[in-house]
Amino acid sequence: MAAPTKLGRVLCRTLPRVSSSLRSYCTAQEPPPYRPRRALMYVPGNDERKILKIPTLDVDCAVLDCEDGVAANKKDEARANITRMLDEVDFGRTECVVRVNSVDSELADDDLLAILRAKNLPSGIMLPKVDSVEELQQFAANLNAAVAEIEANPIFNLITMVESARGLMNLQAILEEAFNLVDMSPFRLAAVTFGSDDFCADIGASRTSDAKELMYARQKVVVTAKAFGLQAIDLVSIDFKDTESLRRQSEEGAKMGFTGKQVIHPLQVPIVQQAFSPSPERVVWARGLIQAFQQHQQEGKGAFVYEGKMIDKPSLLQAQNVVQLAEAVEPSGSQQ
Repeated sequence: MAAPTKLGRVLCRTLPRVSSSLRSYCTAQEPPPYRPRRALMYVPGNDERKILKIPTLDVDCAVLDCEDGVAANKKDEARANITRMLDEVDFGRTECVVRVNSVDSELADDDLLAILRAKNLPSGIMLPKVDSVEELQQFAANLNAAVAEIEANPIFNLITMVESARGLMNLQAILEEAFNLVDMSPFRLAAVTFGSDDFCADIGASRTSDAKELMYARQKVVVTAKAFGLQAIDLVSIDFKDTESLRRQSEEGAKMGFTGKQVIHPLQVPIVQQAFSPSPERVVWARGLIQAFQQHQQEGKGAFVYEGKMIDKPSLLQAQNVVQLAEAVEPSGSQQ
């Protein structure tokens, strides 16, 4: 683990005051409404034109990037531009998230100090390349120190990224620690994202169009994320012009249990969001099943037959998930 950064050292002096004020704020929070992240689109933080286009795309989640999407000599420009765009752009229903640089890059402190100067703060922060519990602890300390002077006591949705073999093996411990830190840190863990290209480079795998080489890693990310009640965001398709491959990959990810997919181009957004949305027929089925289940419960019956299939509690949970997502993505749904 790297030596404590400047924000980490500040935290050592301010921890009693910071943690006590945030603890009462965090524990008093009601569970947030379900926020769909079917398509999670990266936008370089230094590209003002692309950021201004976000409100026209109807994308669930836009990630303003300070990390891999920005050249090393453009980091300061990206920070300043993101801070300004947060205050000037109405992103509408689109969730606005900022991806900071990784903890071990020693650039994350500067990212946080810059973007948290905005009057309109992002709703979420994405933390890339989380390999260990210690890195998450360092990030929490940095974030605590960065928000110490913000009177509003903001709470950010935190999206972590798995991008290495070490990060994948440590994922359970990392998520456990994230939940342990909630009471004294200004974030609530929302989702886990799989960074496939960095992962392939780390293990020496070659990317293929069907992503068979990543099947184990994808399944482990889904299972671990869902064990903690989190959303799981699938790998990115870098060939944005191959829409058929994108559609197949998106539908496969949805069947595996992923709740969304990373995208890098506006053309990918509608294809991905459709793949991760329940069909009208599926919604009708789900609502009918829930109604039938409630009726049978009132009559004191357990398992029953619905549309030719035996139904029990797991089937009910599947139907409830379908309805929850359908209501969240409807135009009049709960977009917060």
